[in-house]
Formats: sequence, C-alpha cells, structure tokens
Amino acid sequence: MNMLALRSGDDIIVIDAGLMFPEQELLGVDIVIPDTTYLKQNKRMVRAIVLTHAHEDHIGAIPYILGDFNVPVYGTQFTLAIVRKKLEEHGLLDSAKLHEVAPGQTTTIGPFQIEYLHVTHSTIDCVALAIRTPLGVIVHTGDYKMDPTPVDGKPFDLHAFARYGQEGVLALFSDSTNVERPGFTPSERAVIVRFEELFRAAPEKIVVSCFSSSIHRIQQVIDIACMTGRKVGFVGRSMVDNVEIAHGLGKLRIPDGSVVRPQDIRTYDRKRLVVLASGTQAEPMSALSRIAVDNHRLLSIAENDMVILSARLIPGNEKAIFRMIDHFFRRRVLVYYESGRSSPIHVSGHASQEEMKILLQLVRPKYFIPLHGEYRHLFRHAALAEQVGAVSGEIFLLESGHPVEFTADGKAVRREPVPAGRVCVDSGSLEEIEEVVIRDRRHLSEDGVVVPIIAIDKHTGRIDISPEIVTRGFLPNEDGNEILAKAREVILRTVEQSSDEEKMDWSVIKEKIRVDLKRFLNKQTSKRPLILPVILEV
Repeated sequence: MNMLALRSGDDIIVIDAGLMFPEQELLGVDIVIPDTTYLKQNKRMVRAIVLTHAHEDHIGAIPYILGDFNVPVYGTQFTLAIVRKKLEEHGLLDSAKLHEVAPGQTTTIGPFQIEYLHVTHSTIDCVALAIRTPLGVIVHTGDYKMDPTPVDGKPFDLHAFARYGQEGVLALFSDSTNVERPGFTPSERAVIVRFEELFRAAPEKIVVSCFSSSIHRIQQVIDIACMTGRKVGFVGRSMVDNVEIAHGLGKLRIPDGSVVRPQDIRTYDRKRLVVLASGTQAEPMSALSRIAVDNHRLLSIAENDMVILSARLIPGNEKAIFRMIDHFFRRRVLVYYESGRSSPIHVSGHASQEEMKILLQLVRPKYFIPLHGEYRHLFRHAALAEQVGAVSGEIFLLESGHPVEFTADGKAVRREPVPAGRVCVDSGSLEEIEEVVIRDRRHLSEDGVVVPIIAIDKHTGRIDISPEIVTRGFLPNEDGNEILAKAREVILRTVEQSSDEEKMDWSVIKEKIRVDLKRFLNKQTSKRPLILPVILEV
C-alpha cells in the first residue's frame, strides 16, 4: 500500500499508489487502498503520479484513485502496460493520461525535475527516482536489490547513485523490506542450478508457480525447459496476461514451437511438459489452488508429478499455503517449496544489509527516511544508517501520515500528522466499504443475528399467533429451544405492556422489542446478536 506525496509550494507529485490484500478480520473486503483525504483536500495541487515499478503494492490502487485525480501517470514501458490492462478492465483507459519514461530520461513536472535511475528487482523495468526540487535533490529508491548478474544484462545503475552522492543529496527515501537479512541478496541467476537439477530429475510433468510479474524467473523457466527438452504451458489469468504483455514488448524471449496451447496441456506428453501457474499464495480461486484439489479445467495433477513453489511465503498466508501443499502431498506429488542457501529455488527481490550499506555510502544524504516495510524494518534500517555513519543530518522514523518539511535554510522539521490510513474496497463495485460496515460484519460473525417475526392485528393491536424467531449463527438448536421459548414470552409481554398508541406505531414497537430482547438474550447467553424485528400486519 505504498504511496508518498512530495509537495513544493502549490505543486504535489505522488510516488506510487499501491494496494494491500486484507487481513482475515476485514470480512468481505477484497482490497485495501491508501486513504487519499489529504490529496483530496489539496486536489488542485496534485500534478502527477509517478510509478517506480509494476508490483501490486505500488500500482494496484491506480484504478481506484484516478477517478478522483485524473492526472498524468508516468512509468516505464512494462509498468504502464500492466497499468493499461487494469484501467481497461475498469473502463478508465480512454480518459487516462499515461506517459512512458525510460531509465536515464528526465521529465519536468512543475518545480520537480525527475531522472529515472535503473534498479534491479524481482520484476522488470524498475526505476529509482532522483528528484531535483528547489531545495535540493531527493532520491527515492523504489524497491531494489543490487543484482550483479541480472537475467536481462541490465545492471543496477551504481554510477548514477554515486553521481548524485558527489553532487549532494538532501534526502534519501529507501526500501527497508529485507533489513533483517545479513549479507547480500543472491542474484536472480542463483536459481538456475537448482531448477536445472529438478527439471532433469523430474519423472513426469513439472508445475512451477511464481509471481506472475517475475518475468526474469519466467524467462529462466522457459530457457531451462527448452534446454531439458520440455515444452511450456501457461495457466492462470495473471500469468497468461503478464507473459503476453512481456512477450509483446520484447521483454520475454519465447522460442518458436516451445509453447503448448492451453487446450492441449491436459493431453500433452507428461514427461515433456512444464507448466507455469499463478497462485503462489494459495489465493482461493487461483490456478495453483484449483490444481491442488484437481479442479482445474486445463490441468490435472497425479502421482510423481513435480510442483515447484518459487516464491516467498508472504506473512499471513502460511496457513492457506501449507493447506494447499498438503493437498499435493495427498496426491503423492513431489513438492519443493523451501530454498536452501546453497541452491535456492527462490531469491528475494529486495536488498539485504550489505547492499543497503553500499547505497547509503554512495548517496551520503543529509537526511535519511527509511521506507517500505513494517515499523521494525524502518527502525532497523534507521539503526543500520546510524551504524554506517553516511548520513550527515538527521534520520527520521516516520509512520503513515507523518510529514517532514525541508526548509530553505537547510533544516528538516516534523509537522503535524495529516489524514492517512486505509480504505477498504469491494473490488466488484469500486465502492469504499465504511468502517462501520466491517464492524457490523465482525459483530455478525461473532454473535449472529436474531429476527423476531410478529404478526399484529391492525384493528385490535393484539398478537393472535405466537411470534416466530429466526436465528443464524447465534445458538445451536439443542441449547436454543428453551431460550427462544422464553424470548417469545418476552416479546408478548413487551407488546402487552405497550399502550394502544405505541402498538399502532411500528417503529416504536420494533425498538421496544429490540431493546427488551437484547437485554434478555445478553443476560441468558452473554452474547449480543444483531436483532432485526419484523412486524406483519394481519
């Protein structure tokens, strides 16, 4: 859910606009995006959105916020191709203003002059931003690692960072995700040895699952499949879309005759097939989850097939992932999902401690602000910067909504927090879900719902038929019958003790029934179910 606003005078540029997938307690929420209240309050100042790379946590909120801020969006070729696909799905492509940029290029937006610096990461076309402002240069790293042998042969641009370091950098905003890992993050090519071993040893077909944006990993799987005499198939919507986009842009090399059509995957020679599937995090309807329970229309899994999970387990997803892995084991599938240090099947896309130290030494900023990660990551990155001693001024540990102001006399000052946080979205409708709705859903999930149905004679105000009580998620039948019988007595007593005037006003009688029933049920069960009285006129 990364998003940073940079303001100079009456001009604001926004760096990245990411989403987050909801935690378990956010019932019925599809995605979570940043709260843009501050930007809405200063709408006339927002000039552009600048994107660093194509991962969901950096671009996923674009379709949801472009409706409020239809400003130009700047990004590299692959990043904008992914954004274009999203906007097309949401019917926003025709009105969007997309500007393609490339590493080494400079664009001017208001008082900001932005140079795009090539960095290596787990997807392609990633950039850091060197932003000239009226008060000095600000460097924003985006997500990065220093890969010495990148698959596409385009190395991390150390020289550009060093050049800005020599010139003088006012502030460095830097990725903190892997700060707890010592040493260097291995090169993307580190997976080749283990992949080749597994491909040569596999007795039947191979299913490899990786993030669909990991174009370098997909390239290596294709290369090794061709080397070992196997053809490649693609399943999963995001995998197929991203492969088509990357291949169309010339970012992915797929030899002629090496791809098996989706409709032929099921019948193709199992010993000569590698399938790339999306769904590494065991998302409920993803390709890999359906393959695991043998419920995928294009692909079935059987004994001695091999499944390689080439992705990290995102914290919070472990239960679902291991449940999926268990399904593969039940089918006697050979499953590989943990990386050894010497021959890994997955490497991270984020810098480890030594790379962070190199970057700090190259840039040597006056001020340092760690970004990206949980608070412990930011704290440890700040401690690492202190240890390196490359920051001449102050190190700021900031939380969402906490601004820093750089003044004309070279100082940096913390300012009062601005509105920030999260907005829950039902992606089917693009509608925001109010916090109160989520609270009600949580309430329903914990205590259930009780619907008393009362038939009242409109002439006499009497109840001729015993009230019906419908419950869901409240009490099991065997325990509930006695309590519900007493609850009916409570309802009858409430109506009998009401005046004729109250009986003729359904809203009043409903509220009286709700209050009395709530008190009774809470006393009997210590639960607070949602009570929705229904009154029928007879």
